[in-house]
Parts: sequence; C-alpha cells; structure tokens
Amino acid sequence: MSDAAPPRLTREMLLQGGLGELIARATPDVRVLTDAERHASLMATLAERPEHGDGVWLFAYGSLLWNPTIHVGARRVAEVHGWHRAFCLGTKVGRGTHDNPGLLLGLRAGGQCAGQALRVAEDGLEHELDVLWRREMVTAGYVPRWLEVRDRAGAPFGHALAFTIGEDCHGYEGDLTEAEVVRRLATAAGELGSSAEYLFRTWHGLRGLGIEDPLVERLSALVHAVLTEAG
Repeated sequence: MSDAAPPRLTREMLLQGGLGELIARATPDVRVLTDAERHASLMATLAERPEHGDGVWLFAYGSLLWNPTIHVGARRVAEVHGWHRAFCLGTKVGRGTHDNPGLLLGLRAGGQCAGQALRVAEDGLEHELDVLWRREMVTAGYVPRWLEVRDRAGAPFGHALAFTIGEDCHGYEGDLTEAEVVRRLATAAGELGSSAEYLFRTWHGLRGLGIEDPLVERLSALVHAVLTEAG
C-alpha cells in the first residue's frame, strides 16, 4: 500500500485548466461547467459562509488529505456529523475509463465522518478556492456545503467547506455491491492513476492522523488481497 509516487494531479495542471480539458476530451458526453458557471457556484457558496475572520476551514476526507493542491495553513483532526465517507462517485476519466469506470469518494448523508480540517488563509482566499473549484467542481459531481466540524472530543470549533454528494449529482453510484466496489477499485485506472492508488493513499492519510475508518480499512484489505493474488 505504498504512496511513494508523486500525485499526477497538480496545482499547475488545475491553474492551466488541464483537468477540465482532460474530462472534456475523454468524455464528450459529460458537460463541463463554464468558467462563469464555476465562478457563480463559488460566489454563491462564499455568500453562505457562516463565519468571517482570518480564513475558512476545508473538510478533507479523501484525496484532499494527501494532495490538497491549494495553500494550506493550520491542520487539525476533525469530524462531521450527519455525513459519511463512501465510494459512490463513478469516473470514466482520471482513475477509470469508459470500459471500466473507477470510483472516488463522496460525502453522503447519514452517520459521521472523521478526517482533517485544513485552514485556508483569508489573504488570497478567493484565488485558492478557485483552484479548488477547478478540481472539485469541473462537472456537477459534488454539492459544496458548510458543515459544522468537531474536534476529537466532539466539541464544535466552527464550520468547514465540504464537498458532499447525492443522488442528483453527476456520476453518483451509491448502490453498488461491495464486490463491485472492490472489483472497480482493484482494476480501474486512467490518466491520473489507478483507483487502487486513490484508495491506498487515502488509507495512508487517515492512518497518519490516527484514524482507522472501517470502510477504508476493509476495502483496502480486500483490494490489496485481490492485487496480491493477481500478482
């Protein structure tokens, strides 16, 4: 479960619009948001910001743990209630193909989720969030929300921006069997790497925070076993 290789999704790629171009080229049937639509989404989200001060918290529960691609200050272990981590976002580009779509994490309603709160400074905030929107909001795959975040003891310390997912989101696949999830995580790969790499990096990132998420632990063990058996 090594994560030694550097991530292929970089800040420079995002600033140059490379991810949007990749998605548009590989999946012409998928509508990529225009710059104006993406900016409007960002401004609408900022307009709902619950707190104002020296920056905002961003809740990381998947790849943002190990490859944020934006400038981050403080970090702290955090959890959100009313949402849980799930491999429910299908992708035919990046970490999958048309013939074998990959799977990415989404934050689904119900339960709770432990991760990390990342502090984005007020100075340059809109620019940093624009970089983030070029990554997470290329299509209508997520719904950005402000969620209350709590520390390890369960005490709230503010609100964080989180990318949630629901049945109306593009690419949502929330009813797959565990066997199909394992198969796709173990076999799907694309221009940005494999779905297995995404899973293992997330496992490693959570373990580094002292978090043993039952879903990620189980899927990592199952996918590792499949890959070991395959040689």
